[in-house]
Amino acid sequence: MRRTARLLTGIALVGAAAAPAWAGTADALDVTPGTVVPGGHVTVNTAACGKNSGGATGDAGAVGAGTFLLAPSAHEGDVIGQFAVPESAQPGTYEIVARCAEGNRQVTGDLVVALTAAHGQVQPHGSLKTGVGGALGPDPVHTAAGVAALAVAAAGGTWLLHRRARGDGI
Repeated sequence: MRRTARLLTGIALVGAAAAPAWAGTADALDVTPGTVVPGGHVTVNTAACGKNSGGATGDAGAVGAGTFLLAPSAHEGDVIGQFAVPESAQPGTYEIVARCAEGNRQVTGDLVVALTAAHGQVQPHGSLKTGVGGALGPDPVHTAAGVAALAVAAAGGTWLLHRRARGDGI
């Protein structure tokens, strides 16, 4: 009995400690994607403005995108908006702000601008360094010369083995 009471008390204490941290996420501005390349589009939404919200005004001036509008979305109580990150944006972390139309409440979220996409969709370029090919690079003339040298060596080796097998000596 005591063991069960201790277990339930421990669970209650952990739940009470975690509840304020979890409840605080509704007061944040959700920025999607969290990492974007210059020229990319960003969607922001929040439930902080309330169910009967008249929308919100967003401010992405820190990244150079200026202001944008957040309108009520299909999810009851959420407002949503979009903006484009300018091509001239420098890599770094920027604060995006939304101010609710009613109640003058303000919420913030972070946006990371990077030079390459976070999800690995950067196209490779250049030649592969596999160890196959000429020592001087992928030049077709050098490759053809290497193939010719290998063919001469193979023909010479075959001729020497054939002579030795016939007993003519070397």
